[in-house]
Amino acid sequence: MLAEFLGTFVLLLLGIGSVAVAVVGLPGSGRQFVEFGPANWLIISWGWGLAVVFGVYVAGGISGAHLNPAVTLAFAVRRDFPWRKVLPYWLAQVVGAFVAAALVYACYRWAIDAANTKAELPRDESLATYSIFATFPAEYFGNSWWGPLLDQIVGTGILLLLICALIDMRNVAPLSNLHPFLIGLVVVAIGLTFGTNAGYAINPARDFGPRLFTFFEGWGDIALPGTFGWFSGYWWIPIVGPLIGGVAGVLVYDLIIKPVLTARAGAQEEGPATEEP
Repeated sequence: MLAEFLGTFVLLLLGIGSVAVAVVGLPGSGRQFVEFGPANWLIISWGWGLAVVFGVYVAGGISGAHLNPAVTLAFAVRRDFPWRKVLPYWLAQVVGAFVAAALVYACYRWAIDAANTKAELPRDESLATYSIFATFPAEYFGNSWWGPLLDQIVGTGILLLLICALIDMRNVAPLSNLHPFLIGLVVVAIGLTFGTNAGYAINPARDFGPRLFTFFEGWGDIALPGTFGWFSGYWWIPIVGPLIGGVAGVLVYDLIIKPVLTARAGAQEEGPATEEP
């Protein structure tokens, strides 16, 4: 649990920190509306990808570095992880995310307050500064919950499908402890391809821990229940969507790829057939 806490803490510290740079840390940032340009989005996508890399390196040798309740649930479903450890891992992950959000806020509080002052908005109306910590859907979804939910299912499904491929030593899995680096690149790829729909939470702890912190720190209904302009009650989508998507991702891998690899491994163990003299 301590390893999961610390790994998730590192993941969120660096990931949220990259969003803080893009939103309030660069010259010209701190606008009233969230308008991420290409350069800002590259900072965020690579920031989160590298955050995953180093979070996994911190905790991988002890806890397996799930750092994500969707990963923990998916591995339990495929019987690679004991069910009795699921809730303790979830708790450690959420607490690690909460504490990381608090530390990022402590470092960027002055920039956040300056941005809110510049936009002439009280904190509980500033979606831009809230977006440093947790996610929200793009305005084009309107008040439809299905679009953002589908986005989270697909994004997390891709994540778990590719994690299964990267850790399966019977497939073309990387060697020399490169798994964390390549899993980080998976997160970069998801950010660059699906990220702008709803902020690619793809991790219930990554969203809920910081969301809980921002609620206590004064962002109010924007954080919980997740109500702003075009959407009401968004908080549950980055929790339910990733949990569904994670299970779907491992099931797709286990139904399509794993049986072939298992059959080939069995054939190699048996060796070539020989005739008795």
